[in-house]
Amino acid sequence: MSTTPRTTAGTSSDAAAQPSRRKVLGSIAATAIAVVGWNAVDQTWATAAQAAGNADVVPVPGLAGTLETTPAVVDSFGKDFGHLWDAAANKPWAVLRPGGIDDIVKIVDYARVNGIKVAVNGQGGTGADIESHSVYGQARVPGGISIDAKGMSKILSIGSDYAVVEAGVTWGQLTDATLALGKTPPALPDYLYLSVGGTISIGGIGGTVQKYGLLCDTVQAIDIITGDGKLVTATPWLRPELFNAALSGGGQVGIIVRVKVKLIPAPQRSVIFSLFYADLETYLADSEKVLADGRFQVHAGEMLQKPDGSGWRYKMEAGATYDTTPPDRAKLLADLKDVRAEAVIEDTSYREYMFRLDAYEAYLKESGHWFTPKPWLSMFLPASKTKTFMKLVEQELTADSLGGGFLLFYPYYTSKIKRPLAMQPGESVGYLFDLLRFPNPGEPGIQGMLDQNRRLYDLAVSMGAKRYLVGSVPNMTRADWKAHFGNRWSGFLNAKAKYDPKNLFTPGQGFFA
Repeated sequence: MSTTPRTTAGTSSDAAAQPSRRKVLGSIAATAIAVVGWNAVDQTWATAAQAAGNADVVPVPGLAGTLETTPAVVDSFGKDFGHLWDAAANKPWAVLRPGGIDDIVKIVDYARVNGIKVAVNGQGGTGADIESHSVYGQARVPGGISIDAKGMSKILSIGSDYAVVEAGVTWGQLTDATLALGKTPPALPDYLYLSVGGTISIGGIGGTVQKYGLLCDTVQAIDIITGDGKLVTATPWLRPELFNAALSGGGQVGIIVRVKVKLIPAPQRSVIFSLFYADLETYLADSEKVLADGRFQVHAGEMLQKPDGSGWRYKMEAGATYDTTPPDRAKLLADLKDVRAEAVIEDTSYREYMFRLDAYEAYLKESGHWFTPKPWLSMFLPASKTKTFMKLVEQELTADSLGGGFLLFYPYYTSKIKRPLAMQPGESVGYLFDLLRFPNPGEPGIQGMLDQNRRLYDLAVSMGAKRYLVGSVPNMTRADWKAHFGNRWSGFLNAKAKYDPKNLFTPGQGFFA
């Protein structure tokens, strides 16, 4: 080992820390100790006392923010919303609270020189429940550096048809800021308290996908820090290879720090139609009918239990937006074959509908479902195989399979998905299949649910389905990922080698393991 210190800056910074990895395991110290560097031989963080006269300690660069290693901090960043990878072995060794984008550049360069893994932690949510919203350890970085996205959460500018935000801004923050100016992002997730950067790195989907594609399809430009510690801008025309690898690429080629996202005029109100179907066939026919004629501005749906618990039914949730003149409800519903007596029609403000999950989040927290492990399964199905697959799903799932959760299920045009790594079925129409389980507290069958996810995933893939990068599919191998990305795998590998040659970024996705 060379005795020459490998550093990108000559000064150190004070940050909360524990002495070393070995001492963490038995430490009972509650006070913070200053970290001054990384011991490249022991692979531990070093204090000033440990660094004195030790040429193997690489000084930490000077930071405007802090690099924290206290047990409470690293423990909190070692967990995520899914609570399926919460073991101590998955904790980072340090958390960067950036004081600005320059801090992230410095830490990426430091990590590159010293072979330390790095991942951004989105830190979304409401109230005190702020955490990574990955559900299967996708944001974990065992033994590496986790970057707190809350350190980059400013809305920088709002123009006539765009907004520029730091990547840690949530869609809820952006929605409220733009609505105040009569504008809105055209595509939004159902749950708005997710970071912009984290969402676009895996795609992002919501009820306007049939018109605007995924959330990442509304992104016009990104500023991204690549694995060589460079901050660069990428657009569909400037560094398009990097742009396309970063959006829906699972955080593999860089750290997105700023985003320019499209805006459109915001409607004032929405009429929301909840239409219920007793059978799958009628639901599929009506869903594809309204997809084809585009009569609604919002179009989603789900599979849910019948009120008497005797089986499954389907719900189409469709929205017609307006400013002053309400739409003709009879005309919108005239040729649909739902169980009309069960239909629920509500006229609400546009903002109320966008934030509609707030009340449900409160219910899930009160009931305890919010805090349980979440074996989710998210896929894109080819329309021609959807009926066959869903008939099998009806037999596989029970009310207990969902707990307090739900199964989103609705069609969209695959041609609306523009980013090449957001892999799609090879048909013009796809269906989102989004099994968002919130198991009942104390549920003993979590592993069985994960095993079921794997069976359903393998079956769906055999029918031509593609995985959405959120969700929990156990035992994914490099061969599985290669099959998933298909003819785009080699291009993805090339982008990884070019922009992250030391393989630093986001190891939790496991694409290249």
